[in-house]
Formats: sequence, structure tokens, C-alpha cells
Amino acid sequence: MPFRQKQLNSVLVKPAGPDCNMGCTYCFYLEKNTLFPESKIHRMSEDVLEEMIKQVMSQAGQEVSFAWQGGEPTLMGLAFFEKAVELQQKYGRGQSVGNGFQTNGIVIDKNWIQFFKEYKFLIGLSLDGPEHIHNRYRHLRGGEGSWSRVVDCAKFMLDEGVAVNALTVVTDYSAQFPEEMYSFHKELGLSYMQFIPCVETDPKNPNKAAPFSVSSEKYGEFLCRMFDLWQSDFEKNTPATFVRFFDSVFYSYVGLEPPECTLLKTCGVYVVIEHNGDVYSCDFFVEPEWKLGNIMQDKLIYMLNSDRQREFGQSKACLPEPCKKCVWLKYCRGGCMKDRIRDPQDKNLNHFCGSFKMFFKHADDRLQRLAAEWKSHQASVREEELQGQSEFLKEKKVGRNDPCPCGSGLKYKKCCGGSG
Repeated sequence: MPFRQKQLNSVLVKPAGPDCNMGCTYCFYLEKNTLFPESKIHRMSEDVLEEMIKQVMSQAGQEVSFAWQGGEPTLMGLAFFEKAVELQQKYGRGQSVGNGFQTNGIVIDKNWIQFFKEYKFLIGLSLDGPEHIHNRYRHLRGGEGSWSRVVDCAKFMLDEGVAVNALTVVTDYSAQFPEEMYSFHKELGLSYMQFIPCVETDPKNPNKAAPFSVSSEKYGEFLCRMFDLWQSDFEKNTPATFVRFFDSVFYSYVGLEPPECTLLKTCGVYVVIEHNGDVYSCDFFVEPEWKLGNIMQDKLIYMLNSDRQREFGQSKACLPEPCKKCVWLKYCRGGCMKDRIRDPQDKNLNHFCGSFKMFFKHADDRLQRLAAEWKSHQASVREEELQGQSEFLKEKKVGRNDPCPCGSGLKYKKCCGGSG
């Protein structure tokens, strides 16, 4: 059976590679500088930028998104991103283009904010919560905390109407304070939240997880409490805040494909482009084994659909036996592949397997009920649409052999009037 060609819908770009103006304890990407020993400073050239955008715009469909990450992308300077938008407009074919921008917020000023606002960038701001939580691991290069500067940045952007999401890492320490974290983000005005569980290999002892990693049990407790807080804010069955994991899980409960790649059956739906044009399978697997090529010699659409990328994507479905028998597999899909290998003591089982089991046991009944209510509402809306269409057709007196008014190009009897 032939594989279906994947669409080039999004790319994740690392224009400054692993370079950053902070020194966070739990950062997994700073060590990637060993892949690029030719220079201590890593910056995407204008030639690579133009070739990348030219390829994306010519090979993508009507909707495409660029996710600018790092390291820290602001190290490129504002002029770089002004050029990027100019090139998107130059090579665009009437497409809808989205730009996401993940930043620590340290150097964001009014010029950056005006740019983000004008071009509708979606900002993911790394903010771990209240000061004692954020400053625990998120330090400036000199070792001092970064909290006050990041919070000032958040307020500035929100006041100016920039779309901002909170990107929050859940560690051994922060997992103890779900109420504080949720309330802090909400009161600050960051109603879109993403909580990212942290597990990394201990650099001092590769046989275990780093001490800042959150345990499966603690993350499970965190998820359950966060779910209760999230649902307690519902207004007429509609969430007042948006927590990415819960939103993505809900997609699965209503029979839709979740937007979060960790909850998909297979991986490999996007590619990562490094500062020098090298292309990799995934943000968490920027390593020689999963290098797909370089955009200065190869086409992105071919690399996305290469045998190597397909192998990477299919490897997610190669699950340990306990996963295959688990009742919750249809929702978690084994989680993110990188969480199976960061702690050798997990023996290739997802580090957060117990977290997912704890969460789904806690939340399943309520998610099932929410899904049923959503489906009922969708059916009601559809019925109203059909009723309105029927009244329209009666008014227009459309014959069975007339072209269908819906614009399909079919005769009415073969389309919307097929039941007549």
C-alpha cells in the first residue's frame, strides 16, 4: 500500500541555532552547538533565509506556518524578521501565512512589539509562573533571575494587543504549585497556556534523569489538579482559559486529529531547519542520525516525504507491550518519543506513562460528557444549516436537474437534493 504524500504545512526554524542570551538549567538545546563546531556564533544568512522561504511558499498549500525558535530567535535582530516577512510576501501565492515566535522576552522592546502587532505574530513567551518558580531554573547568563524582565515584557505585549501564549516548563519544583501557576498566568492575562513536562538525562550520571526532571507521579498529580482548575473556569460549557494539552486531548475525544504531535499515532509531520540550512526530523532529534539534508541542495517537500523521515515517523508507533494493551493508548498514543529515552530507568516506556494513566482515570468521565455535549451542539448547528438551506431552495424553486446552488457544479438531484 503506497504512503500518502504529506503536505508541507509548517516548518520549525532555528535562525540562531542553539545560541541564547540566557543560561537556563534545564535547556536541552544549548548542547547542540557541538553539531556546528565551525563557529561559536550561529546565524542564518540571508541566502539561506531566502532559499528556505522561497521553497516553503512554492511547495506549501494555501495555509502555511513558520515557527521561529531557538536558542533565542531575537538574537537575529529585528531586521532579519522584517526581511523574512518581505520574502514571504515576495514568494507567496495568495496563501495564508502564520508566524509563531518563541522567545524568552529579554530583549523585546517597543520596536519588536510594533512589528509583532503589525504582522500578527503569535508569541510563545517562556514564563514558568510566579517569581520563586520561574527563577528556580530560568537564569540570565550571569546567574541572576530573569522573572521581572519577562513579566514586564508580557505586560507590555498584552497591553499593545499582541497575541501571547505562556510556555511553561513543569519541573520537579514547579509541579508542586499548579494553583499558583494557573492563577498567576490567568491574572496576568495569559489565558492561553502550554505546560511542558521536563525530563532530561543527568549530565553527571547518564544512567538516570536529571534532578530537575519531574517524576511521572508528580506530573500526573499536576495534570489532574490543573484539569480541575481549567474546568472550574468553564462558562456555559465553554472554557475561559485554554490549556494546550487538554484542548488537544479533547480533539481525540470527539474523533478529530489532535493538533499536538505528541498525541498523534505517528510523527514526522513537520521538519526543523537549522541556521545553516540543515534539515532534521524533529526539534527534539536534531542529531546526525536524523539529518535529512540541507535546503541549499535538497527540496523540503522531498525531505518531508523521504524514506528517512517516514522511518522516523513510523518509529513512534513501535510501542512497548504494556502500551499496546493499555486502554488509554487511543488518547495518549505513547506520548512524545523523546520522553522514552531521556531516563534510562524507564526502559523505553514513556517517562510520563503513569502520568497519563492517572490523568485519564481522573478526567475521562468529564471529557466524555464534554465530547457528547459538543457533538450534540454540532448536530444541532448542522440541522439548522440544512433547514435554512431547504427554505432557501424552496424560495428559489430549484429544479432537480438544475445546477446545485451550493456551487459544487453537480446537478441539484446529485448533490444537496439527493434525498429527494
